[in-house]
Amino acid sequence: MNGDTPAALNAGEPSSLGGHGGPVTLVEGSTFCLSDRLGDIEHGTPYGLFYRDARVLSRWELRLDGQRPEPLSVLSPEAFTARFVLRRPPRPGVADSTVLIVRDRLVADGLRETITVENMGRETTAVDLRLYVDADFVDLFAVKEGRTGGARAEMLVADVELLLNDRSDRARGVAVSSSETPMVLPGSLSWRVVVPAGGRWQTEVLAQPTIGSQAIHSPLRPGEHYEFSEPGRKIEAWRDTAANITADDPQLAWVLQRTESDLGALQIHDDMRGGRPFVAAGAPWFMTLFGRDSLLTAWMALPLDVNLALGTMQQLAEMQGQRVDPLTEEEPGRIMHEMRRGPASGAVLGGETYYGTIDATPLFVMLLAQARRWGADTESVQALLPAADAALAWMADYGDRDGDGFVEYRRATDRGLVNQGWKDSFDGINDAAGHLPEPPIALCEVQGYTYAALLARADLAEEFGDDTTAGHLRDRAAELRTKFAEAFWLPEKGWFAVALDGNKRRLDALTSNIGHCLWSGIVSDEHAMEVIERLSSPVMDTGFGLRTLASTMGAYNPMSYHNGSVWPHDTAIGVAGLLRYRHLPGAVELATRLAEGLLDAAGAFGGRLPELFCGFPRSRFAAPVPYPTSCSPQAWASAAPLLLVRSFLGLDPDVPRRTLTVLPHLPARWGRVELTDLRLGGAVIDLAVEGDRVTATNLPDDWTLVTH
Repeated sequence: MNGDTPAALNAGEPSSLGGHGGPVTLVEGSTFCLSDRLGDIEHGTPYGLFYRDARVLSRWELRLDGQRPEPLSVLSPEAFTARFVLRRPPRPGVADSTVLIVRDRLVADGLRETITVENMGRETTAVDLRLYVDADFVDLFAVKEGRTGGARAEMLVADVELLLNDRSDRARGVAVSSSETPMVLPGSLSWRVVVPAGGRWQTEVLAQPTIGSQAIHSPLRPGEHYEFSEPGRKIEAWRDTAANITADDPQLAWVLQRTESDLGALQIHDDMRGGRPFVAAGAPWFMTLFGRDSLLTAWMALPLDVNLALGTMQQLAEMQGQRVDPLTEEEPGRIMHEMRRGPASGAVLGGETYYGTIDATPLFVMLLAQARRWGADTESVQALLPAADAALAWMADYGDRDGDGFVEYRRATDRGLVNQGWKDSFDGINDAAGHLPEPPIALCEVQGYTYAALLARADLAEEFGDDTTAGHLRDRAAELRTKFAEAFWLPEKGWFAVALDGNKRRLDALTSNIGHCLWSGIVSDEHAMEVIERLSSPVMDTGFGLRTLASTMGAYNPMSYHNGSVWPHDTAIGVAGLLRYRHLPGAVELATRLAEGLLDAAGAFGGRLPELFCGFPRSRFAAPVPYPTSCSPQAWASAAPLLLVRSFLGLDPDVPRRTLTVLPHLPARWGRVELTDLRLGGAVIDLAVEGDRVTATNLPDDWTLVTH
């Protein structure tokens, strides 16, 4: 995605992260690195280099003459690389420093760091450089939860290379080497260098994970600029195949550029299956396939590339439940929740693959029909129909535990997730007084997803000539829509219950979940009018997005994970839902206000929306308040701006029926929005929208453009 961007991004310039505090996160596929803003990884912090869900570097600290350098700036042109700009602290009695230090870091199945020392003074200078290195090989979840203990690697100096091995599993290790011969001691590499006036010195340090004492294949090549590295080529290939989105609004263009970079870096390619792509949920804690997150991200990214949706669904279909296993909560037809590969993955949520999610299964069916509308080929879609039918069977059988027509959840053992919707923290679902429910729990948005999944499969059945099945599924959807209104609507409050508990009691909290109900289309116009009014209230709208829980509710806490925070993907889904009911009073106005607030928040976070942030009102704090352990980049937060653009464009292609619908309601500040190289099946279309004017170039003659 190209377009007008702030000066820091023009002409290929890197994005500056210097104005935003917090850790620096670099990600490429399933490898990621967290450090402070000097580039250091310190003991006792959650920072590190992570490979296959284990921390393979727990210390990586650079010292100059025994001191920490002083930070000047951090530049990150892509999600997988960063430049840390530092200086040597001024000498006593001297105001300025004459020594510049630059750390250029690139991650991809390991870490490559180029350290440059530049002497800007008039005299030759001597510098003692030392890089402290250690590893604890601790599982990702242990790091997240602070259960790292005092583990240290077994260290071996092999000539000019430092080898670190896991004491508990000697098959796992990391090798550290340098292009400029260092003095190597257990735990450090050091160099004593003399830099002439106006000169520079440079070394390239490589940290390469090893398995079974053999270095893994590394895509990192000595001296290679990040643009020509394997990660750089991968992101360019993604850009070459993805549609381009440009906008007059520089802030929107800036955010969209970061979105494209992050989604490219978060993709994992399955080399065993022809490089098939799927998207990881987010760094630092969820760099793996997640059912719900990966499906929703692929949905949001459909305007860029339908192949990401196909790859994600194919990957999930291969892992679809086949048997009943209470420990992993696998059940026939169920779509998995998450996959882990770390050293302690067998102890996390019951195993390496955990199935305890209630919403991934209907979302799978929804996405399959959407992917077909956006141009997924007939053969690939038909190959996934058995998985979709197995998913529908799970929803009707295991998903509806008591036969009341609603899909509900209850964990199978005490090791599983208590809550299995997207608000999956233990206290994420409650009533207006803040009381927690007894399971099984039927979430309002899940009924909406189920409704949409039935209609989605009906559309596919109709396309492939099975009108009987299509009619039956539409009848089931209509019945569910009626039952949902009867069971979940709270007439005295004017919103839907967030859930029904095990006694079919309505949990009456006002939540953002009702925005998902709008998105799925399960809400009647009559009820939607009241929902719009409730969502537009200051108790829900923070000025930077929707709160997950209204500020008037008993469990409200703006600093909580799910009870009052703002999740960008959640707000974007709410905006998409509002624009589905664009014909109702106040819907477009509220959608515009929420979108502009969310984009302002993105600007405050350096163009990258985090997983979530605190739900304080904008009237209290002029900038969004970060949530301390929020993932960033995080897949569905990164993709949220794409859903905003798609929703305000009213963009709804239907490749099987050769129809392109564009019903725009663009915010005035966006100006002109263009999509070029939009691939819809075999057609490649350029689309431009300004106000209510729509121009479609290269639209095939047998297609119909619908603009009103």
